Amino acid sequence: MELKYRSAKMNDLENLVSLLIEDPLGSQREDASIPLKSSYVDAFKAIDVDPNNELLIVEVDEQLVGMLQLTFIPYLTHIGSWRCLIEGVRIHESFRGRGFGEQMFEHAIKLAKTKNCKVVQLTSDKQRPDAIRFYEKLGFIATHEGFKLAL
Repeated sequence: MELKYRSAKMNDLENLVSLLIEDPLGSQREDASIPLKSSYVDAFKAIDVDPNNELLIVEVDEQLVGMLQLTFIPYLTHIGSWRCLIEGVRIHESFRGRGFGEQMFEHAIKLAKTKNCKVVQLTSDKQRPDAIRFYEKLGFIATHEGFKLAL
């Protein structure tokens, strides 16, 4: 099956939030209420108008397979290079185990290269050992310790 990639549209938002909720951690932190909370709409609008953000929909035969968000970040370090942050990676449960995740990352990395990024980075919750193994299989290396401060 051939994956198709496109930018998310506002009318995709309910399906994207559903995909986020499908995840065990997402089910604890997301809100499935319809209509969606305005914060989801506001976040989508901000991502949509930001030229350094891409919220990608992944489809097969016009059916939602997955999603991911790419954020392109300029840095002064590494001689003023750019890097790509990959976040919000999800694959619909009925499409898992078919190699689509690898294809999605290949596409994301290709996009990062077209933007002259020198690094592709991501974070994964320590409660996701399968995801961590998947990222390591793709060649990602846990070189840093991440920190968060809830506000």
